[in-house]
Amino acid sequence: GEAVESGGGLVQPGGSLNLSCKASSEYPFSWYNMGWFRQNLGKERELVASISWGSGATTYSDSVKGRFTISRDNTKATMYLQMRQLRPEDTAVYYCHRVTSELDAALGDSWGQGTQVTVSS
Repeated sequence: GEAVESGGGLVQPGGSLNLSCKASSEYPFSWYNMGWFRQNLGKERELVASISWGSGATTYSDSVKGRFTISRDNTKATMYLQMRQLRPEDTAVYYCHRVTSELDAALGDSWGQGTQVTVSS
């Protein structure tokens, strides 16, 4: 695959998790705008955060703004998602994927396996 997500797990409400997305050596990660998406059973995939390749400009969905922080390290071809104050509604499979220049939608059809985040007491 082009990138591998990791760091998911089971956490109690109010807890924290840190996700990572490591790109393969063949993937031109440093030149791509990237985002974190999530999808829960029966729901559409949702873009929750995105980051530009150059300036590091970021965007967040209203549902995670103020709780999640997206970042990237181009030298390591890795993107991160720090998740705090987690809520049960944050439960989903989280995916990383290339996004458009407007940072508002996925670009391309190839998705990885994602990493499961479960928020439950």
